Amino acid sequence: MSRMWQLIIILALLICYHVNAEDPYRFFTWNITYADIYPLGVRQQGILINGQFPGPDIYAVTNDNIIVNVYNNLPEPFLLSWNGVQQRKNSFEDGVYGTTCPIPPGKNFTYVMQMKDQIGSFYYFPSLAFHKAAGGFGGIRILSRPRIPVPFPEPHGDFTLLIGDWYKTNHNVLKSILDQGKMLAFPDGILINGRGNNSAWFTVEPGKTYRLRISNVGLRDSLNFRIQGHEMKLVEVEGTHTVQTTVSSLDVHVGQSCSVLVTADQPAQDYYIAVSTRFTDQVLTTTAVLHYSNSRKPVSGPPPPGPTTDIQWSLNQARSIRTNLTASGPRPNPQGSYHYGQINVSRTIRLANLPGIVNGKQRYAVNGVSFVHADTPLKLADYYNISGVFRVGSISDYPPRGRGIRLDTSVMGADYRAFVEIVFENRENITQSWHLDGYSFFVVGMDGGSWTPSSRKQYNLVDAISRSTTQVYPKSWTAIYVALDNVGMWNLRSEYWARQYLGQQFYLRVYTPVRSFRDEYAIPQNALLCGRADGKRS
Repeated sequence: MSRMWQLIIILALLICYHVNAEDPYRFFTWNITYADIYPLGVRQQGILINGQFPGPDIYAVTNDNIIVNVYNNLPEPFLLSWNGVQQRKNSFEDGVYGTTCPIPPGKNFTYVMQMKDQIGSFYYFPSLAFHKAAGGFGGIRILSRPRIPVPFPEPHGDFTLLIGDWYKTNHNVLKSILDQGKMLAFPDGILINGRGNNSAWFTVEPGKTYRLRISNVGLRDSLNFRIQGHEMKLVEVEGTHTVQTTVSSLDVHVGQSCSVLVTADQPAQDYYIAVSTRFTDQVLTTTAVLHYSNSRKPVSGPPPPGPTTDIQWSLNQARSIRTNLTASGPRPNPQGSYHYGQINVSRTIRLANLPGIVNGKQRYAVNGVSFVHADTPLKLADYYNISGVFRVGSISDYPPRGRGIRLDTSVMGADYRAFVEIVFENRENITQSWHLDGYSFFVVGMDGGSWTPSSRKQYNLVDAISRSTTQVYPKSWTAIYVALDNVGMWNLRSEYWARQYLGQQFYLRVYTPVRSFRDEYAIPQNALLCGRADGKRS
């Protein structure tokens, strides 16, 4: 296809989307390929984007229209999802199989998105099969519009740091192990921007302050981040400016993103950036290098030690992360003008994660239901009124009394504009992490033990952090408030990727009976159709 025809097709898509002509467009063309990579010193098959591992960053400004033309050169279907980007009124572009047909081998698909009323640090990743264990991820940074003040001076530089646990084993082998109903072994190492020990360097000028955007893109483990000899100031979490807290180390749980400011105010030499697993019997640590441009000495000595393994330290840090109510958000009105604590909750949903054996194989469940994919993306079945693909209410609002689990394509119904309380109950001895596509939510409380209605007495109803991914500590609970103001079919999942793959996820159908462009965009003209939706057009 010629370049001219590509531009004509993209222009037609923009017209169909009714995007705001006043907001800028940013165009990306990405080629997805396999290639040999050596992140831990051994050759393995990786997923590259335009020949890069990790993939290129997406740079954007609030309300920018993002056009990403993805060519799938893999021998199997492929999808990209956008972790934390809210896809306002547009779950068709979410990039998970419940909403979007995969891109067939040798074909392309153009994602059309708007960074509507968003700022902050996020990332993208491949959502199908077990591709995430092979790469294909990259950073997303959304800057504030020039007229919107930011609550700190503009940094001298802005770095993306993608941290995560990693396996040397081919991702297809890992997938096969899970398909057999077995669990994966402990990871082999940790990567920083796709590299192992001391392979990633970040050069800074003495006396200057830098913004580090940290995302845990790994498969399972919470990670602790620290810089030798330097303190960090936490300033943003997944699109929310935080009360600026100075820390020497920071826990970043799987699926989470945040920004810290670091000033190069130490003697001129190189310093370790250290990342370690948290709450694991075997502690994995990897390092990168913070390199002063006038450095007179390489890194030396041991990397800085991590914090205590006591859960309470991490819990206290998590509770200290609060919204900066004096800062402006992506819109001119202050974030603090949204008094979420004064809104009546219309529904309480309690979600418990459980392991179990089904048909002799290991599975994982939410409220007793282990998710299985249907033959058709749920959003397409909903849009075209195709019966028999899923059933609203196939997962309940409360955990079952017993511990048995069953297989189903679990979909929970919810009313548009409802204001709900969701309590994540972790009854296991692992740290869980949960993500809700299409939304940010207020993390109002977390604690050890079992949640009861009296637990609400300790909720933060004033300045709780608003984010899209939250951790739940072992034998503990976390409560969130969420305003269901984004119509669509949205994935709620464990970010512990093997558990997500084996069923620890479901879809939240935020529904209004009146189909209106005001509430939800029409299906994209270029939407891929598959399964029982194949051949249908609006």
